[in-house]
Amino acid sequence: MRNLLVTISYDGKPYHGWQIQENAVSVQEVFQRALGKIIGTVPDIKGCSRTDAGVHANMYCINFFTDHTIPCERLVAALNTFLPPSIACFDVKEVGADFHARYSCKGKEYIYKIWNSEIKNPFLDGYALHYWYKLDEKLLDSASSKFIGRHDFTSFCTVDKNRRKGDFHRTIKNASVTRDGDMVTITVEADGFLYNMVRIIVGTLLQTAQGKIEPEDIPGIISALDRSKAGPTAPPQGLYLNRVIY
Repeated sequence: MRNLLVTISYDGKPYHGWQIQENAVSVQEVFQRALGKIIGTVPDIKGCSRTDAGVHANMYCINFFTDHTIPCERLVAALNTFLPPSIACFDVKEVGADFHARYSCKGKEYIYKIWNSEIKNPFLDGYALHYWYKLDEKLLDSASSKFIGRHDFTSFCTVDKNRRKGDFHRTIKNASVTRDGDMVTITVEADGFLYNMVRIIVGTLLQTAQGKIEPEDIPGIISALDRSKAGPTAPPQGLYLNRVIY
């Protein structure tokens, strides 16, 4: 049996996230359908992460075991033949039997795009948050640095009945805010992420921009271990899984 690592990118706008849903179309469902047409069966595939409805991926990794002999480079071409325009495969390679797309991951990097202009951009609908009021990217960059380090990020996690237990500690290795014209990009790299963690960080940074939270308040919000102390959860459309680190 071969263990294949497939790397794709996808536009999350048409999908209800990565994971298969009962009553909505997901990226996993569409990928599995394409794969089944090529190798004649649908193996047990493992994704590197869950992504919410409307969230995009510049890099998303999948692994599965198969006894099919198709060469890796031919599988790339075949997948791109059967996948819709919203999903692209750009690499397939054989990996060791112990490799797991999720559990072998050492870190991930997310970006969040904000179109910071009084005028909306119709070409960014669903691909960046439109924020009317002028953002001070230097202030936000300074505030984002307060998240760096290993902390309990309970204050920055949406907790449902399936997530009430477990370790909420994560290590943020990099957090920054940059501007290119009217596009402001928030980048967060960590060894792992909690549910809605990046979107809550973004919502908190936007409250910093509004003067409701000072950058110096962020360590206290982290240590409070209280979701109500942090900002709102930013909308999903500006969020991209940008890089997966193995």
